Amino acid sequence: MTLTRAQVLGLLEAHGLRPSRALGQNFVADPNTVRRIARLAAVGPGDRVVEVGAGLGSLTLALAETGAEVTAIEVDRHLLPLLHQVVERAGVRVVPGDATALDWGAVLGIGPWHLVANLPYNVATPLVCDLLDGVPSIVDLLVMVQREVGERLAARPGSGAYGAVSVKVRYWAAAAVVGKVPATVFVPRPNVESVLVRITRHPGGPAVDPSLVDAGRLFEVVRAGFAHRRKMLRGALAGVVDPVAFAAAGVPPTARAEELDVDAWGRLASFAP
Repeated sequence: MTLTRAQVLGLLEAHGLRPSRALGQNFVADPNTVRRIARLAAVGPGDRVVEVGAGLGSLTLALAETGAEVTAIEVDRHLLPLLHQVVERAGVRVVPGDATALDWGAVLGIGPWHLVANLPYNVATPLVCDLLDGVPSIVDLLVMVQREVGERLAARPGSGAYGAVSVKVRYWAAAAVVGKVPATVFVPRPNVESVLVRITRHPGGPAVDPSLVDAGRLFEVVRAGFAHRRKMLRGALAGVVDPVAFAAAGVPPTARAEELDVDAWGRLASFAP
C-alpha cells in the first residue's frame, strides 16, 4: 500500500512536520505515480534497490511492493522516525545520511544495485555525476528531476541542452527521458515541471577507452570547450589541445562544443597541448 495525498497531509500534520525548503522537499502524494515509477524501474524479486531522499516513504512502499530488496536513504533527521514507522513493516532498510557525502561502499557493498529517486533539484546533477564516477555497483538509475535538468542529463549532440554534463553521462551510460510527472502530484506543489530519466551504465565500461585518455584529462578538455560554447573549438581549446589534434582526431577546428559526441571528445583529449 502506498500513500495517498490525504495520508501524506495527515502524517505531516499529525507529527508537526513541514516539507523543508532548504532540503528541496516535494513529496510525491499519488499512488498511481509512484507505482508507475516502480514499473519503469523494472525491478522485482531478487533485485536490490536504493532510494535517495525517501521522505515519507510513498515511493519506497511502491518499490517494496515489487518484491525488490529496498534500502532507503534519508538525510532529514526530523522525518526519520516517521519514515521508519511507515516503511519498516514492508521490510525496507532505512539508512540515515546525506547522499552527497555517504560512504556508498559501506552502505551497498558489492553490486549490482538499482537506484530510484525523487531528487531535490539543487543536488540532482552533482549527485548523478558523482554516482556515475564513483559508485560502479549502481548499474542503473531512474531519477525524477526538474525538466531542464533531465533534458541536460539525456541530451544528445546538436541539441540546445547538450553540455559538459551530457558528455559526462554519455561517457558512463546511455540516458533517456522516459516520462513526465505533473506538478499536481507533489506536496507542496513545485513551480517547475518534472521528468523521469533512465540512465543505464555501459556494460563494457566507459565509452572512451581509459587506456587512450583518462577521464580527468577528457573532462578537462570538455569543460574548456563548453566554457566558451559560442566559440569555434580552435579558440575555445587554445592552449588545451595541440592545434594538430583537430586534423588527427577528424574534428573540424571550426566546430563548436555542442556538435561533438563523446567519442570525438575522447579523440581530441588524447592529444597533449
